[in-house]
Amino acid sequence: MAESVKGILERIIFRNEETFFSIMEMREENDEQQTFTACGKVPGANCGETLLLTGNWIQHPKFGRQFNVESFSSTLPTDVHGIRRYLGSGLIHGIGKVYADKIVNHFGIDTFDIISTESARLREVPGIGAERARTIKAAWDEQYALRDILIFLQSYNISNALCLRLYKIYGQEAKQILQSDPYRVAREIDGIGFKTADRIAQNMGIPSNHIARIDAGILFTFSNLELSGHTACTRKEFLALAQQLLEIGQETIANRLETLIQFQKINVIADDLLQTSLISSLETTLVKQVHRLHLAQSALPPIRCDNAIVWAQKREGFTFADEQIAALRYALTEKLSIITGGPGTGKTTILRSLVVILSAKNVKIGLAAPTGRAAQKLTETVGTEAKTIHRFLQFTPKTGQFFFNQENQLPLDFIIVDEASMIDTRLATSLLNAIPDHAHLLFVGDIDQLPSVGAGNVLADFIASQRFSVTYLKQIFRQGQHSEIVQLAHHIIAGNAEVIPEITDLDHISPEHDFHFITAYSPEECTQKIERLCTALLPKLYKIDPVNDIQVLAPIHRGNAGIAVLNEKLQHTLSGSAKQIPWCHFRLGDKVIQLRNDYEKNIFNGDLGIIYHFDPNEGTVFVKFNSESVQLSRSDLGDITLAYAISIHKSQGSEFPIVVIPLLTQFYVMLQRNLLYTAITRGRNKVFIVGDPEAYNLAVNNKKSVTRTTGLPYYFFPKGLRPPRGALPPWTPRKESETP
Repeated sequence: MAESVKGILERIIFRNEETFFSIMEMREENDEQQTFTACGKVPGANCGETLLLTGNWIQHPKFGRQFNVESFSSTLPTDVHGIRRYLGSGLIHGIGKVYADKIVNHFGIDTFDIISTESARLREVPGIGAERARTIKAAWDEQYALRDILIFLQSYNISNALCLRLYKIYGQEAKQILQSDPYRVAREIDGIGFKTADRIAQNMGIPSNHIARIDAGILFTFSNLELSGHTACTRKEFLALAQQLLEIGQETIANRLETLIQFQKINVIADDLLQTSLISSLETTLVKQVHRLHLAQSALPPIRCDNAIVWAQKREGFTFADEQIAALRYALTEKLSIITGGPGTGKTTILRSLVVILSAKNVKIGLAAPTGRAAQKLTETVGTEAKTIHRFLQFTPKTGQFFFNQENQLPLDFIIVDEASMIDTRLATSLLNAIPDHAHLLFVGDIDQLPSVGAGNVLADFIASQRFSVTYLKQIFRQGQHSEIVQLAHHIIAGNAEVIPEITDLDHISPEHDFHFITAYSPEECTQKIERLCTALLPKLYKIDPVNDIQVLAPIHRGNAGIAVLNEKLQHTLSGSAKQIPWCHFRLGDKVIQLRNDYEKNIFNGDLGIIYHFDPNEGTVFVKFNSESVQLSRSDLGDITLAYAISIHKSQGSEFPIVVIPLLTQFYVMLQRNLLYTAITRGRNKVFIVGDPEAYNLAVNNKKSVTRTTGLPYYFFPKGLRPPRGALPPWTPRKESETP
């Protein structure tokens, strides 16, 4: 039978910010000398609060008697000691331990009332001016509203980070919005899915066949499809997915789907494919822009291609291969062209030579890439500044629009976009909208890599469209021929899983080799070897920084050799002695990754950074992203996570000096050729696979990957079928130039 205990939260020994599981040292309310340990999910509780805990006493085999918390309620502290602890915890923006002491010394047990109702009086405290008083009052109100949300949502498994995001978007109306329209939250907040909103709705008595619920389920099914990379889905598959989510009859869903089609929320395209009207608009616009650029005349000055290529060869000091010459000629003569090939196939030489030729003719060139690291790499490759596509188009946070767009196009004659396999439908549409009629567009990418994280299969669909002149680079050049990484990558793409040299002992690593396969047959062995590699052996062997120069790329998030566990172990070893940030699980020196685009701060999904400072009074954390300092508030911390280990998908467009890859048969769902290929090709100097050779064989021999369903092939080739509203009629492409 459950029992209740009451105490003051003295110290948080451990807290998982995602699950709220906490281990707490409690002080009995009426006995300052008597303490006990409590553990369980306690969202929003902070030092100094009085907690009424409901649960049972248990005997832990290692830590002794503990109170296991099933539910709780809290009240703010009422004694001076508790108030001082509460304010000094860093919880309230603008108050650290120093100011906590000053405020409590001045106001005593009336402190909370003063902050709540007479915050102007805070200026009576030495050192607190009008601005700091306003900051403290705003932070107090935010914390009060946030506590309300946390307690309301504690039974729905919504993380602290998402609660902070809810408050950031909706403010003090967050709880009211959740109660009045929970499905709105599922539509508007990344990370809060339909099922969470549905649990809240069911508690409010909304029936399973309510129109609002069905509409939300239909739209959420489309959102899930987009998260999997699809921009379209057959009606049959869609109804099955929606039924699985909503758990009601398909006929009921189909009837509501027809209504949404009639109101043009959903579009129907060829072969009974369905897609949202927004995605349909993006894809038809994208095809329209390709058509516009394909037919328009070039404004490049006269260029004698043969002479220009001979001149470029002299500058490089060697004769180009036929493939490279073809790629250069296409880029100079065709409005739209694509170069695709793996590592070591000469893309760098082509781009460097192309930029030199165009610069000699005073052509206005723009270089872009999807990520900051990819842009930096392109800059180093060609010697001319490249920007991320967002910076290239100049995203304006205040308007939520790009400065360069269909009405205000880029003042350029030639645009080169590297790592084009990473570009999704939304970004591609914005990019092509901003390209003027006369400009040339060159996409460079590796078609064998993973497709974009966002929805779409743009590079592959463009290649299939027959509107681009495409050069496939297959020949490996001299530099690549001596690289074990390059050779291995091409073996993987060819499906060659021949036995590769393996070592069992980490001490047998040879510095001369740039690839090693270290055997490990269990998740525990794999994790132990990776930890030793990254924290001890490799830094010593190669004289490198283990945080900046080594990147672990893992196929899965969960499990004993997954991203979460690897990050926990590597953080403990690499930054375990560093200063802990009091209000989160990060430490100074931690390597982190941004999880979503933040246009105001100019940081984007996949950007890597290092935490170098925090301000306990302001409640802010400072991270160095791509050599630029970014200040993050508490509510921003949900958008970053540890990055000692990251997913292979998140590594796209990046290169790292040393890459370490766990590979086990337990990862069978993710063991695919293009995933392994992408991971291998992220390593610039050294690659280490730690795992089971059988897992390697499974991955190399598994050419199948999830085929993305998109609308672009239909919009390029309607085949006489009636297109949806806004789609283009069929057209005859202009006559292609002869192959050089």
